[in-house]
Amino acid sequence: MSVMTSMLPWIAFLLPLFSACVIMIATRPLRTLSALISVAAVLGSFICACFIFFQKTSAAASISWINLGPAFSVPLGLTLDPLSRSMLFMVTGVGALIHIYSLGYVGADAGKSRYFASLSLFMFAMLGIVLANNFVMMFIFWELVGVSSYLLIGHWFERAAAADAAKKAFITNRIGDFGFMIGILMVWTATGSFVFAEIAKAMGGFAGHTGYLTAAALLVFCGAVGKSAQFPLHVWLPDAMEGPTPVSALIHAATMVAAGVYMLVRVGFLIDASPDALTVIAWIGTITAVFAALMATQQDDIKRILAYSTLSQLGYMVMAVGLASGEAAMFHLFTHAAFKALLFLGAGSIIYMLHHEQDIWRMGALWKRLPLTCLTFLIGTLALIGFPGSSGFFSKDAIIALAFERNRPIFILASFTALLTAFYMTRLVIVVFFGKPRSEQAARSGESPAVMVIPLLLLSIPAALGGYKFFAARFLTLPNETEQAAAVPIVALAALLIGVVSATLLYRSREREPVHIALFRDRFYLDEFYTFLISSTQGLLASLSAFIDRWILDGAIVRGMSGGVWGSGFLLRLLQVGNLQAYGFLFGLGIIGLIYFAVFR
Repeated sequence: MSVMTSMLPWIAFLLPLFSACVIMIATRPLRTLSALISVAAVLGSFICACFIFFQKTSAAASISWINLGPAFSVPLGLTLDPLSRSMLFMVTGVGALIHIYSLGYVGADAGKSRYFASLSLFMFAMLGIVLANNFVMMFIFWELVGVSSYLLIGHWFERAAAADAAKKAFITNRIGDFGFMIGILMVWTATGSFVFAEIAKAMGGFAGHTGYLTAAALLVFCGAVGKSAQFPLHVWLPDAMEGPTPVSALIHAATMVAAGVYMLVRVGFLIDASPDALTVIAWIGTITAVFAALMATQQDDIKRILAYSTLSQLGYMVMAVGLASGEAAMFHLFTHAAFKALLFLGAGSIIYMLHHEQDIWRMGALWKRLPLTCLTFLIGTLALIGFPGSSGFFSKDAIIALAFERNRPIFILASFTALLTAFYMTRLVIVVFFGKPRSEQAARSGESPAVMVIPLLLLSIPAALGGYKFFAARFLTLPNETEQAAAVPIVALAALLIGVVSATLLYRSREREPVHIALFRDRFYLDEFYTFLISSTQGLLASLSAFIDRWILDGAIVRGMSGGVWGSGFLLRLLQVGNLQAYGFLFGLGIIGLIYFAVFR
């Protein structure tokens, strides 16, 4: 039994890889079979994760992988502690529901086999991040998540927008990952190890080198800035909505974007050791939360509104990490995984039944046509806005209370973000589900198939109840009770009420957007700024390089030298006239020239 228990983490880890290989090698032409293999693999991983979680399995075999002596040794090992066990349970659970939902959403898609193969590869990479016990393994699977997300976002690659979004996500993440790699090397240089447990023991050597420690911590944080889409590398996440909606749920809920927060908590011993790094991280999270919420208030695409909501909630999690509370960050990560997956899958149900219509102003009165989708979407919305009693109420308010204790300016901005969240989600619900139908599709739509509705009903349970200690304490250590002033819950409730009431008054019975704020709608013009920056730096450098290559290297040097040799040969060829008298004359002329040079020079 102990041998089997020690194998469970490896089975859970490798099943999705096995599924991806089988689909691509053997069953790709058989689309239905490929989908079933992928679903069976993730369900197998989830069952293993249940045994690991509830039996509290705490160890797995470690294999020597790279061993170049004491100076460079990397094991191939899995870490199983309360954090990774809980994350494993959550990732496989939400992932399994998204796989089942995908059976209905991409049922008739021509690339169905490729979709499920990419989905399995993504799950394998994400589980690798969760279970890795060292930086090298984590970084390898970190990059593999980037590759698989590129494949999923660009699943409909025949559409230019999807192909561009996939490239944008991949390239933007490489910027953050470059800093992450340098940070890993700096940590290894200082501690001599890549293994998390060994690095934690060697942190005492950092004590007298605060500048080096801060630089290493911030460079490691760069990886999370890219993967968890924090300002200023957040621009890829809204465009990732070009992929299928289940992919959006997978990327935005429990997996890819959560990887950055999970990594920061995993290396908390490094981050918490630098007060300066904590300050920077807290403010990056705060800026991301506020900016994303402001942008969400002016979006018309239902998936983009949820995308900016994800950015904002990730900002809360990073804010909690910067306030030195990894527990609060993980608590919100877990509740967010449930209610945001629920919201995205609910949006997918709406889009699917409206024949891929995503503009909220072409919806309306859908509560009559999609009652179960509406009910579950409302549950997810209540959790997101922090309605009292919902899962988001406990996790988000824990972060706001933490900010009240440790940084009052961040507390003010976090409360303002909560108000904006209530505003834009109430706007979304009113426009989509109430009022009058604004299109023929909205007037004639019906409820989604059972294979899509059942995952919504299952996800609504943790979205509603996941914040209660009876449930949440089984998954992770809850943040300590804060000695918050009475003002904190009052401010949070006031923000909720102001946001809900103002959106209700502004958007009820509206047929179109009554308020136009270009700055928010156009995302603070950051995409335009990056386009200008690339054209004025990378584009200019490329033009300069092309000029040097074409006119100096290829023109002046290569063609100039070859032309000079050809010209010399052409002149010498003129002297080859084939006449004996001419040769004799030239020979004599040469003799006279030599005599002249010898006598007079």
